[in-house]
Amino acid sequence: MHILWIVIIGFLAGIVAKFIMPGPNEPSGFIMTAVLGIVGAFVATFLGQAIGWYGPNDGAGFIGAIIGAIIVLGIWGFISGRSSSVSRY
Repeated sequence: MHILWIVIIGFLAGIVAKFIMPGPNEPSGFIMTAVLGIVGAFVATFLGQAIGWYGPNDGAGFIGAIIGAIIVLGIWGFISGRSSSVSRY
């Protein structure tokens, strides 16, 4: 049940992050949106623990997952925008 809850929260965080930061190169589909939110939660947890906001056994909440997903979307957009601007001969 815990994994199902992680997927649901990750999916919702991914939807909100994609709504806040839309772009032409964003990942689409249910699976990629859920993965975006889950990875965003891990990023937010890691950064929060590194800064000292969270303890060793604490995790980022829903807002932290959204912020982490926005960071992941920004990195995704930077990398995908960079690779699409390279001309291929």
